[in-house]
Amino acid sequence: MTAPPAPRRAASRVRLTQWDEAVVTETARQLREETGGATLALAFVSPDWRPHLKEFMEILQVDGHARQVIGCSADGFIGTGQEDEDVSGFSVMFLNLAEEEVGTWVIDEHFQIPRDRPATGGWLVLGNPLRLNAAALLEDMNRIYPGVPVYGGLATGGWDSDTLFTFQHEAGVIDSAGVAVHLPVTVIQGIVSQGCQPIGEPYTITQVDKDVVLGVGGRRAYDVLVETFENLPEDDQKVARGNIMAGLAASEYREDFQRGDFLVRNIIGGDPKTGALKIGAIPRVGQTIQFQLREKDAADEDLCLRSEALRVREGVPLAMVCFSCGGRGQGLFGIPNHDAGILEDTFGPVPVAGFFCNGEFGPVAGVNFLHGYTASVAVIY
Repeated sequence: MTAPPAPRRAASRVRLTQWDEAVVTETARQLREETGGATLALAFVSPDWRPHLKEFMEILQVDGHARQVIGCSADGFIGTGQEDEDVSGFSVMFLNLAEEEVGTWVIDEHFQIPRDRPATGGWLVLGNPLRLNAAALLEDMNRIYPGVPVYGGLATGGWDSDTLFTFQHEAGVIDSAGVAVHLPVTVIQGIVSQGCQPIGEPYTITQVDKDVVLGVGGRRAYDVLVETFENLPEDDQKVARGNIMAGLAASEYREDFQRGDFLVRNIIGGDPKTGALKIGAIPRVGQTIQFQLREKDAADEDLCLRSEALRVREGVPLAMVCFSCGGRGQGLFGIPNHDAGILEDTFGPVPVAGFFCNGEFGPVAGVNFLHGYTASVAVIY
């Protein structure tokens, strides 16, 4: 008789402290007791922990029985119902995925995306914003593993090589572009909440020059933007100053475009003389564009709706890893624990780990992109 598969388990903790060996040891032992050890430990640490990372990872492996460890620097942590910004400490998750063949890699100048992994499950990628060409990496991963989701984010902590880093159990602290892990069997769903609501009407792009949109619906792009702004209610106009973005349709196979059907990108500048708009993407003629308003109520509603829809469709998950933009948090919402609180309210006390990022990875319409101002959540079933 075939033995039943071992149960998969997960547990997480956030600890707010400067380096403390006793706290790490106690945390590792607690997580081991709850999970039986970890196939993979995901850890996010404040930059002041860098001198102690070798010892930190050894404790997770020896006292926690974690077989593999990856992580990165962070200046803010996310846990179950909890967010802490500009603090010292760490957020850690233990995933015991039984017999799954989980693989981890260092992304350096010699990195070749493994081509022998199953086209199932999903990827988690942690990058150094000073070194990783995230757009190029995601383009390669979309080509090699089409339809396989990539979640993750770019490290935070500072703006120099001492305060931005990634780490992996075999390589130690590394000044490379990042680290990646593939979960080959686990079902990974996700939430990519870009926090915007469409405004105005969708238009077809009729003229472009690289990242500059010249024509929209046969009119000057800048004129359409001004008209969209002026048609907003007066209260929305006050919020919209500096917060209007460009939404590019991720797929044209839609009869009616809704929130979430667009890849949201910054409007970098506009020229009223030429009618041009420079945006943070390379659009194409024939693509649908609709302007988007980024503000806290839209961001709140979007994450709530997406979380509830996933819970209704898939149920309560094993664990979640939350990659939230550093531009969210209390600075955007004015209250603590916003994104983590919505996840806990929707799914219950599920183990959560994560951090505030310099950019987030996640799929839109089945294609993986680099985002900003986004909450991207890998939801593991």
